[in-house]
Amino acid sequence: QSVLFSAASPVLCEAVGEKMKTQVLCFLSFVLFSVCEWPSPSSATPARNSTVFKAGHCPRKLTVVPSSRACVCDDDCAGDHKCCVFDCGAVCVPPAFTKPGVCPQRKWGSGMCAEYCSDDSDCPNNEKCCHNGCGHECTAPYTVKPGRCTKPKGTPMCAEYCYHDGQCPGEQKCCQTTCGHACSEPC
Repeated sequence: QSVLFSAASPVLCEAVGEKMKTQVLCFLSFVLFSVCEWPSPSSATPARNSTVFKAGHCPRKLTVVPSSRACVCDDDCAGDHKCCVFDCGAVCVPPAFTKPGVCPQRKWGSGMCAEYCSDDSDCPNNEKCCHNGCGHECTAPYTVKPGRCTKPKGTPMCAEYCYHDGQCPGEQKCCQTTCGHACSEPC
């Protein structure tokens, strides 16, 4: 494979522009990574490229300084780091993890058009990295706590202070007010 890649590289570099070169190299890195990840069933003894899968997945964006560059498989990376392909090529980075729970569905509007997180691993405690209608932000996962909400009473509160129980502290639930939702003690 390396002979074919070495022989093809000068021809590819001369024949295509810089952007095409990047796309071809990314594609070849992806192919090599795919071959590396799926060990051949015919090999009885483990070879250098047969991999024990490391926990987690590659982050959506490169936000840390890589621990090493030019990896081919997770085995090329120290500790729990994974070999992930970004615009800069294949690098070793800490894995990202998906936390349990579901991102709440927005009822209307959109949040800040900024990327406050790229994966659940970037968020504290049990919060997940959720799309807010424009960007991504850490959000408490959709949760239904035990108990029932009381009927709305008192002064009208026409605002959305919460969308689901997971956004309320302690045992409080996200209950309907006279014209909105707010956290309150269940009955």
